Amino acid sequence: MKRRFLTIVAACVPLAAAAAVSTPVSASASLAVAGPSSYTCAPSTLPAPEGTAVESVTAAAVPAGTFQVPGVPPLGGGQVPDVPAHCEVTVTLTHPGANDHAKVNVWLPQAGWNGRFQAVGGKAYAAGDNGAGLAAAVKQGYAAATTDAGVGGPLDTDWALDPSGHVDTALLDNFASRSAHEMALVGKQVVAEVYGRAASYSYWNGCSTGGRQGYMEAQRYPNDFNGINAAAPGINWNQFEVATLWPQVVMNEAHTYPTGCEFDAFKQAALKACDKLDGVADGLISDPQRCDFDPRRLVGTRIECDGKQVTVTEADAEVVRKIWDGPRDVNGKRLWYGLSIGADFLPLAATKKDANGVTTGAPFFVPSVWAATFVQEQPSFDTANLTTATFEELFRKARAEYDPVIGTRDADLSAFRDAGGKLITWHGDADQLIPTAGTVDYRKRVDEEMSGTRKVDDFYRLFLAPGVSHCGLDGGKVDDLASLTAWVEHGKAPAVLHAALTTATGGTVARDLCRYPMVSRYTGHGDPNAASGFRCVRPSRG
Repeated sequence: MKRRFLTIVAACVPLAAAAAVSTPVSASASLAVAGPSSYTCAPSTLPAPEGTAVESVTAAAVPAGTFQVPGVPPLGGGQVPDVPAHCEVTVTLTHPGANDHAKVNVWLPQAGWNGRFQAVGGKAYAAGDNGAGLAAAVKQGYAAATTDAGVGGPLDTDWALDPSGHVDTALLDNFASRSAHEMALVGKQVVAEVYGRAASYSYWNGCSTGGRQGYMEAQRYPNDFNGINAAAPGINWNQFEVATLWPQVVMNEAHTYPTGCEFDAFKQAALKACDKLDGVADGLISDPQRCDFDPRRLVGTRIECDGKQVTVTEADAEVVRKIWDGPRDVNGKRLWYGLSIGADFLPLAATKKDANGVTTGAPFFVPSVWAATFVQEQPSFDTANLTTATFEELFRKARAEYDPVIGTRDADLSAFRDAGGKLITWHGDADQLIPTAGTVDYRKRVDEEMSGTRKVDDFYRLFLAPGVSHCGLDGGKVDDLASLTAWVEHGKAPAVLHAALTTATGGTVARDLCRYPMVSRYTGHGDPNAASGFRCVRPSRG
């Protein structure tokens, strides 16, 4: 399709005096960049990506100040202080005949641009950022972009079905892959127009849905980014989304619904049993795969739940065992991976009581909507009452219909490698929403597809974070983007990622996250709260 050009209509006002940009992370500071040859918040022309038309473009100068993040925690809310003066450009794209309207938002610092472009991914059912990531990137000197893909916020799926009651394939394509690619093209063009020259390097930065988008970029659009930072990625989409309904299947079939404090008792018992496997009791399980804690050891234990004494039963222990084990079909064959030992059971194993006080399951929103609205095309479909047989049917249907669209599981990354790209992923070992073993499974398949771990390590490295929940929601911090820029720009492949981890007791310890397949072990001397007290070793099994 012939590309269309649109002259940009600017709504700029004089920029306020440039505010001081916060000090970038170490690797970001290392790029020596000549100042842009020009800076204007009114770019003149914009080429539309192939297959699209530009509906509108606006640009506005924003003075330095505090950015109020829309929404409420944990998916929004809060403030980002000291955001420097910047230009905000909004480009609305459509795919002729699809009746979609996908916005691309680009923020460009007036002063202190580090010469880099950063694309920011989404979360849950949001394809893009609510502004928090853009603000953080601009503070570090990046020109940053995101896209809403023409869909809604993290918990909004009103767009999923068209008026006839079938999945809106155009919007699903946008959410799955198309809009992130088009955002990369548009964002880089806006950067070139505003600064008078192209960005020296381009990066993807995302977690969860944003992590999945990063992998999709590497798989389908290998030339979009020099570096991809994709944490806790929602790859193997149809497998893990449906698989995370498994705790509801287990409880429904057993007619047993442990309370939150009962589940926590199993988690704490496993932690106590497996904490020392890395050589020191530090409130972290460094290698959950070695933890063979049997939940039946808690049977008969009395615990206090909401002021009442509760005795752990055989049925409770069997529910926990099956949740950890993961989904299987009616013949006992494994379908996908279960919850990591050490991860919180909620929200995947959440429950509720009806008006009569009867306890039933309360499936987590994201997989429940995927199964009901997208796979079944029945928003009222009840995912709390699945049996193993109906679960298996749903699992296989999701894969058959949607793997080519959003599966994000292609293990051939040779085009990304050949383009010179670098990919870093870290995933919390205590992720309560996306099974960490699924990310390891993908990495193993890439190793098999591309002739071994050593060759893959040349461009793609995976790091597992002991005790860290989904996207570090428990406070875990990882020095990932700085490591990625050092790798891309200076060839310094990261052997470890520096991290601050939160222990089971709420303390903070320094750790070096080990490059897969290695795991962390205490040296036997030194401060167990310091990274220097540990080393990375090959895992031992059994």
